[in-house]
Amino acid sequence: MKCISVYTNNFELFSDIFEQVLEAPPQENEDILVEGVTVSGSGDVPDQYIERMRQKPEVVVMKEKERNIMILQHGNVFEICLPAEEEAV
Repeated sequence: MKCISVYTNNFELFSDIFEQVLEAPPQENEDILVEGVTVSGSGDVPDQYIERMRQKPEVVVMKEKERNIMILQHGNVFEICLPAEEEAV
């Protein structure tokens, strides 16, 4: 899965910029600013990463079923995990 990190702990702000981030995501190892929030292309993460994060009590896990997007929130970061394009084709 492709992972995008959004560096904020403000859920309302994250919700406001979520669609913008998905429309123009950063490339791997690229940082961009979206409404003053740093957004980073974190590259690919294995499915086991998501399972390990789900086990941690300090991690909030959200899923958008329609697009199969997983969102992990912990500390001051939201991680948007998208299905890899190769898997979606």
